[in-house]
Amino acid sequence: MNLAVRDTALRELMDDPDCDPAMLAETLRRFDLVNRAIGGWGRVWRRGIRPRLLRLGRPARVLDVGSGGGDVLARLAAWAERDGLDVQWLGIDPDPRALEVARQRGSARVSFAATDAAGLRAAGERFDLVLSNHVLHHLSDAELTAFAADTRALATGAVLHADIERSALAYALYGIGITALERGTFLRTDGLRSIRRSYRADELAAALGAPWRVASPAPFRLLAVADGDG
Repeated sequence: MNLAVRDTALRELMDDPDCDPAMLAETLRRFDLVNRAIGGWGRVWRRGIRPRLLRLGRPARVLDVGSGGGDVLARLAAWAERDGLDVQWLGIDPDPRALEVARQRGSARVSFAATDAAGLRAAGERFDLVLSNHVLHHLSDAELTAFAADTRALATGAVLHADIERSALAYALYGIGITALERGTFLRTDGLRSIRRSYRADELAAALGAPWRVASPAPFRLLAVADGDG
């Protein structure tokens, strides 16, 4: 297995519009367990999101672009409520199959909509914070450039895009660790393909360019951060 370069020709099974709907739904639901285990969002919340929301000193709006099954957004909303923060959370995804799962996690403060960053930008929307999880590795070079510009235009505060960092060790450990959860899902195949499609820190920094900064908030994780210009 050559992990020296990104394998951008790979396509994840769940991106196929004709994939098994039951397996897709179960994959989206179980992403909650995967993201809890390896997503590093607890540290991102403590160091990157909560301090920014606290500094606002007022109710906030946060956008999750490509929200998938909605688990990350729902967990962040729960932490905000626990910490006494007044936040409205919006997750967007153009895939109706993902929205069907995500909306089961909706609440008075958490909602989901069928659109994308370009659509919200065209509509003149603005958010205090914009984030994403596991979107960047899906994008072509041109799509990445457009996505970075659209999400910065939507944010009056910061933009935080989290993703996997490609490495042979990540590939090996994920292949072993996902065994208990993979039955009836695409988690194993798609997870391994995601790693092969993902960036290393220097690659992502070069692809995004200024003013983006790329850090590693947890093992095998990347976080691209920039100030919004919305």
